[in-house]
Amino acid sequence: MRVRAAIGAPTLPRRAAGYAAAGAMSLYLLVKVVWIALEVRHGTADWVLLNAVTVVMALAGIGLGLALAQPWGMRLPAWLVVPVVWISGGFLVSMLPYLVVSSLLAPGTPEPAGEPGLPAWETVFIGAGFLGMALALVVGLPLYLRDRWPWAFADRATDRATDRASGRASDGAADRAAVGAGAGARTRWIMVPPAALAVLWTYWAAGGTAGLDPSAPRTEGADARLLLADSALCAVCGVWSLRALNGRGGARTPSWLPMALGFVASGSLFAWGAWKLLWLLPPGVYQPAEYRWLALAEHVVAVGAGLAMLVTLVRSTRPASARS
Repeated sequence: MRVRAAIGAPTLPRRAAGYAAAGAMSLYLLVKVVWIALEVRHGTADWVLLNAVTVVMALAGIGLGLALAQPWGMRLPAWLVVPVVWISGGFLVSMLPYLVVSSLLAPGTPEPAGEPGLPAWETVFIGAGFLGMALALVVGLPLYLRDRWPWAFADRATDRATDRASGRASDGAADRAAVGAGAGARTRWIMVPPAALAVLWTYWAAGGTAGLDPSAPRTEGADARLLLADSALCAVCGVWSLRALNGRGGARTPSWLPMALGFVASGSLFAWGAWKLLWLLPPGVYQPAEYRWLALAEHVVAVGAGLAMLVTLVRSTRPASARS
């Protein structure tokens, strides 16, 4: 038992969450494999490449679930674990508010005549895969991150900001104070892009039309607005997490709260921004609701903001004496 504890034997909740995540994503993987097989068989392979990409993503999700549940997950190199954890949380955990609220709303408009929806089993498997994976990650990811990097969750955000500004972790207090002040200024600048995106997405979610392309297919339903509101919420959570870790979240704010929210929010900005850019870059593949140049700028900013936020979160929560 001592040996297993030394290598990070997962607790029962972490094991359960990890296996649940792997099982849920296996349902989604099954649907995608069936789709690819049918497309190849019928000679309609237009979407094979996109579905192949989602198969790779599903396999990565299954691997992540197993890593959360097994002791060997603690021995994986950080450079391999962090990107998968970050992107998976950004894609799925950030969608939980949307999934919960949309399930409470009335069903959307029916499928047009001649365009039947997905078979019932595919709809169930896809929905269960996304929702099950998201819920499992909500439980499993914080437990894994806390077990592997406990110092990032150990104290309060204001204590960290004070330590950085006062240079408590080093001998050169004056130099560290100057560095802390510079870091605070950089953090304030990093808040600007996600704050701007939050304002833009909130405006569109509320029914604003400036910046939308009149010639594009209209997506003004409640579902589209709810997705925009969910994206805006993620951006707001990211801005708040940076403020909190910079010592402005209140004296009682524990470090784990802004760390977790910022991790998911930055991952959401990066993952969904990069995914939408993949659709936008090839000409003629996808027509966004906004003007194309605006959509490109919007998602490039989201990708850059997500990366900058992640770097800031890691630097602000890692003590000088820590080594991963």
